[in-house]
Amino acid sequence: MISFFRMKNVKILHLPLLFVFVHACFAQADFAPYFYDNGPYSQNGNLALFSLSEDTAVGTQIYSLNGTDPEGQKVSYGLSFDPGSKEYFSVDPVSGNITLVEQLDREKQDSIDVHVSITDGRSKVVERVTIFVMDANDEKPEFQNMPAIIDVLETTVSGSSIYRVEAVDRDTGSGGSVTYYLQNPQSILFSMDRNSGVLRLKSGEMLDFEKTKTHFVTVIAKDGGGNFNGKEQFMSSSATLTINVIDVQDTPPSFIGTPYFGYVYEVSVPGSVIFIVEAKDGDVGNPNPISYSFEEGDDGVFGINKTSGLITLLSHPINLKREIFNIKVKASEVSPEGRLMDYEVTTLVVRVLDLNNNPPTFYGEKGPQNIFELTMYEHPPEGEILRGLRITVNDSDQGANAKFNLRLIGPGRMLRVVPQTVLNEAQVTILVEDSAAMDYEKHHFLTYKLLAVEIDTPERFSATADIVIHLLDTNDNAPKFSSDYYIARIPENSPGGSNVVSVTATDPDSGPWGDVQYSIYGSGADLFLIQPTTGIIYTQPWASLDAEVRSKYNFYVKAEDAEGKYSLAEVFVTVLDLNDHPPAFNDNFLETTMVIGAPVKIEAVDDDAEVPNNVIEYAIMKADPDNNIFDINADTGEIMLKSYIKSMAIIQNITKQSDCTWSLVVQARDQGQPSFSTTAVIKIDITEAIKSRFFSYFLDLRRHPESVFGICLTVVTFAVSLTIFISTVLYWSSVKKSRIQSQGKIRKIIRRTAP
Repeated sequence: MISFFRMKNVKILHLPLLFVFVHACFAQADFAPYFYDNGPYSQNGNLALFSLSEDTAVGTQIYSLNGTDPEGQKVSYGLSFDPGSKEYFSVDPVSGNITLVEQLDREKQDSIDVHVSITDGRSKVVERVTIFVMDANDEKPEFQNMPAIIDVLETTVSGSSIYRVEAVDRDTGSGGSVTYYLQNPQSILFSMDRNSGVLRLKSGEMLDFEKTKTHFVTVIAKDGGGNFNGKEQFMSSSATLTINVIDVQDTPPSFIGTPYFGYVYEVSVPGSVIFIVEAKDGDVGNPNPISYSFEEGDDGVFGINKTSGLITLLSHPINLKREIFNIKVKASEVSPEGRLMDYEVTTLVVRVLDLNNNPPTFYGEKGPQNIFELTMYEHPPEGEILRGLRITVNDSDQGANAKFNLRLIGPGRMLRVVPQTVLNEAQVTILVEDSAAMDYEKHHFLTYKLLAVEIDTPERFSATADIVIHLLDTNDNAPKFSSDYYIARIPENSPGGSNVVSVTATDPDSGPWGDVQYSIYGSGADLFLIQPTTGIIYTQPWASLDAEVRSKYNFYVKAEDAEGKYSLAEVFVTVLDLNDHPPAFNDNFLETTMVIGAPVKIEAVDDDAEVPNNVIEYAIMKADPDNNIFDINADTGEIMLKSYIKSMAIIQNITKQSDCTWSLVVQARDQGQPSFSTTAVIKIDITEAIKSRFFSYFLDLRRHPESVFGICLTVVTFAVSLTIFISTVLYWSSVKKSRIQSQGKIRKIIRRTAP
């Protein structure tokens, strides 16, 4: 028992020691921090299997490192690269946020190895991870064999493949696929296979070196499109393919400078050069030499050099049987083996000519002549032949040397010559072209040059002759006034026979046809006469002009030549008013009533026709009583009380009289020179404005006794008519009463009902 307890005590004593030992062991242990592995699609963790697009902008936060420490210690993060590697990223050691600091380019580097680390200050854990750079469509297709220059035979069969274009796009996916197009597919001879890049000659089309030696074809290589910066983007490139067409012998020769004309002259000798023909091979890229020969038409009198094309005369011109030779000349290609190949034929026209040693010559009735004269009346009919001119023209040469033109040179286009082209000889005819222009008044005579000039000769010989035409006058013009109308003014007090106006008309014709006689007519011409030869218009000796009666006259003046041709002008005559009428009142003694505050108007009339002779000015010359309490409007003749007079009391206070009657002497004066005036006496009764119109009316009756008689007659007639009417009514009333009483008494019976 004792030993047991001892043992037990020993065990109990060792338990605290054991606890202290275990605690010390754990205190010395330090566990390392670690990253979370959240998988490849997470934005935080240890970057394992993380991928990033190459179009990510620099400065973008792309990832967050995330880890922990078993003991809960604070951790920090780090990021490093292999020595010599480009550092694309940076990390915030506290937050673990990773930022892109360099631009990515998948085509240069498609993955980046990075060392990421986490530490709690004692232990540090480093992991090597790979970041994959994903493609964006940022690369254009690049041509591998363009631009290029190729040679193609012009005989290449249509539809044939002539070149294969190759382009590479370093992007992946659809952005790395390439299709091919032609920039102008509708306007060229070629077609392009979109997928293979094979360029072909279009079906039905052929190359032609003679038309186009070089073709420039622009090819576009376009990718299949892809994402770039969040948007779909297509990229393309272009390059030019130069196609040189290689000539082959497929075009015959052609002559240069056709048509061909040569000449044999009467002085030519055998061996004389007639013409040199020239032809070239149509295949200009690789031409063959040309051989010349005659096919027909040379008649054995011409020869040709096979190499140079020089054509010469083999015989004397006198032995030639024709004037014109149409020679067929043949140009043939010569192959390298000396064999004649394709050929072309043209025509050389050779004319046999004599020497041009005779100029044209004009002839009259007596031989060669260079002046021709004619006298005729002006304005002959158009198309008329000038038969007085007998002209012949001749050139003694032959053929083309005797061919010449005729021209007529002179003022205007009055005349025309026929024929205009002559061969050897012709009768010259002069025709009237413009009759109106052949006017004696403009040209007393006309001078023309008749010119004959050779057409097809080197010498261009010519001859001239003068044609002088003397014109005779005819009466072809009517007199013409210097103006279409004449305006004249004459005072109204002018005596009879006074000059009014002078008219002038001229007739350009000569002799008696140019003499002018004047006359006048019309409704306004009665008071006027005209001198027949001078055109002076004057008043009749007995005429008395009065502007107040009639101030305007118009009539026509006629200018006539000896044969009755005439013209008219209109004459307007104004009679000028003179101040020969004084103003006149309707009555030289006037009576009127004036209501205070209202004006009284008087009026005078001046019979003069014009201002200022008929403009009247009014003035009060005298007032009785002397106290002038009136004003007058000088222009209108309105008489009014002075502005301070408002009542009858004021007037009576001024005049010291109870009678309000005034006599005024009013003057009316015109504005003419000299000035005339007239006076009138105005008797004015002044009354208050409050009186009725009837009162004013009865006041006015004092000055009109005939009106009083009329009023009395009216009143008596009305009273008699009223008395008759009343008497008639009373009479018929009494008659009616008497008829009623003659019928006797009327009994009234009252019936009563039984009880």
